Amino acid sequence: MTLNEALRLALDHFRTGRAAEAEQVCRAILNAVPGQGEVTQLLGTVVMMQNRPQEAETILRQSIAIRPDLSDSHSNLGTVLQSLGRMGESLAAHDRCVQLTPGTPEGYVNRGSTRLALGDRNGAATDFARALRLRPIDALAATNLGVALREGQRMAEAIRALTRALVIEPGNGEAMLGYAHALRELSRLGEAETAYARAVTLTPAKTEALCYHLYLKQTLCAWGDYDRLCARVTETIDRDAGVVIPLATLSIDTTPAQQDRSARLFYDRLVKRPSAPPMPARPESRPDSRLRIAYVSADFHEHATAYLAAELFELHDRERFEVLAYSYGPDDGSAMRQRLVKSFDRFRDIRSVPLDAVARCMADDGVDIMIDLKGYTKQTRLDLLSRRLAPVEVSYLGYPGTIGCPYMDYVIGDRFVTPPEHQPFYAERLAILPDAYQINDRRRPLPEQLPARGQCGLPEDGVVFAAFNTAYKISPAMFALWMRILKRVPGSVLWLFEANPQAAANLKATAEAQGVAGDRLVFAPPRPLPDHIARYRVADLALDTLPYTGHTTTSDALWAGCPVVTCLGGSFASRVAASLLNAAGLPDTITRSLAEYEELAVALAGDPERRAGFRKRLEGGRMTVPLFDSHRFTRNLERAYQVMWALHKAGKPPQGFILPAG
Repeated sequence: MTLNEALRLALDHFRTGRAAEAEQVCRAILNAVPGQGEVTQLLGTVVMMQNRPQEAETILRQSIAIRPDLSDSHSNLGTVLQSLGRMGESLAAHDRCVQLTPGTPEGYVNRGSTRLALGDRNGAATDFARALRLRPIDALAATNLGVALREGQRMAEAIRALTRALVIEPGNGEAMLGYAHALRELSRLGEAETAYARAVTLTPAKTEALCYHLYLKQTLCAWGDYDRLCARVTETIDRDAGVVIPLATLSIDTTPAQQDRSARLFYDRLVKRPSAPPMPARPESRPDSRLRIAYVSADFHEHATAYLAAELFELHDRERFEVLAYSYGPDDGSAMRQRLVKSFDRFRDIRSVPLDAVARCMADDGVDIMIDLKGYTKQTRLDLLSRRLAPVEVSYLGYPGTIGCPYMDYVIGDRFVTPPEHQPFYAERLAILPDAYQINDRRRPLPEQLPARGQCGLPEDGVVFAAFNTAYKISPAMFALWMRILKRVPGSVLWLFEANPQAAANLKATAEAQGVAGDRLVFAPPRPLPDHIARYRVADLALDTLPYTGHTTTSDALWAGCPVVTCLGGSFASRVAASLLNAAGLPDTITRSLAEYEELAVALAGDPERRAGFRKRLEGGRMTVPLFDSHRFTRNLERAYQVMWALHKAGKPPQGFILPAG
């Protein structure tokens, strides 16, 4: 057999999926005739396809040394390096491939994938668009372009790219899932629900699609097969049958152990890199001894997190702390954005800044403690969780649960949301603050002028129950409980936040089906924060959700003086409202069962004097209770940071601790 015949045989084996046979032939050729660049390149590719990346890297580098002009060797090396988490080297290899063969679309697709993994969404979109120009009928390039555009918040363009992908390949489940995401972001929720259902059908093994479908149905309060979908999600966790979106576990009945398991599996399968590079070297010395802390978030603009935390950033003791922001969300030009930028010593905008550059910037800035304010919530940058960026890393405020990330050292909690006995359900160590874990901004508006009931669409008489948590937190069981309360309190109404028209229509229909007139549900449309908080001063009593309780929603109610009835659940997300009520000096409305919750709500509806006493207590303590004492909270949080740093400087691993009252 000639050399060319042997090479053709190896290629035939490779193309027909017989990798072991192809490898055998390639090795036989190289044993007989060493130094064959094309054969070495093929061998490296075959080994790569058999999931042996370190060995493939060695072989592909040998191929490049023999024949540096073979673009496929550089391309495959880039793919191998990406799988090993060496993203900078991967990008360089793909750059060389594109230089060698600028007219080949695969090179741009592969480089775009690396750029997307690095967080360079604009660069990735440029590469995918270039690939499409070279090969217009390419579903993969169109799908990837749609993903990059959506992650870059260019939704209309993303819809066009994903529609193009689905025209090319109607059965492309990845394109359908991306299309559903973009529709959701554009608030085309009915279309998004249909698209998610189609994505589940097209990709039954991709269990993430199932979670998103459930979330969309929760957002629409479309509960036709709610129990079945919830059961499928929990079975996926329990049977290790796929990846579950961690946030999806918080709004259905799951245990802390299930939430922990889903977060760890999500991290291991979708975030973790096989070989993350070490943290870049930091400056040897600094001109002062202040602790440098960096808050990282996409929410430094008009957002619930900013409404809570703005004063924290301002109140940090500048003699002991230097405070930085790393922002990867939009600059909305708002007054809140301007306030936030001024509140930090340095404000870094890292939108589309690749991960390696972010890591280098944090090292150059000498960041001691990095505080992630996002976790697994909307618009998070998962790549920032895939490697260590600072000597100490902390999860705080944004995500109520474990991240399941080995680089996250601590989670900030309190004795309600993270009791010490819950430590087994966290990859992080618990840092338990003496009061509530949630910071609050005392510059939050508190309007003196109250709207009349009629202006809000409310009846002049009767008890007004406010339930302003967003629609996806409303479970069928919770809504049925609310309907029982309305039946037991004649003339009462339920005042709900109007998240979207479809949810409002579905809730009205469900109320009618349960024997409650639809007009006893009143919907509050979105309003600026001052107007929204003023509504709590019109309501008589706020009703909380379970298992995902109110967070900012609850503190808004308490700030306005409106008592909240909650039920203490078993996990972080289902215990937040109880934490806030306790720190606000109103533990009286924390219940331990839904039956107790129902009885208390009915009893308070019939006892205006007791409700007035609760309101007076909340209003009287507004500026003194721990929940709203921002100075006290900031000093406690700073003490927690100092404990973490002292442990690190002593060479000790992260240790959980309960911070005593200061």
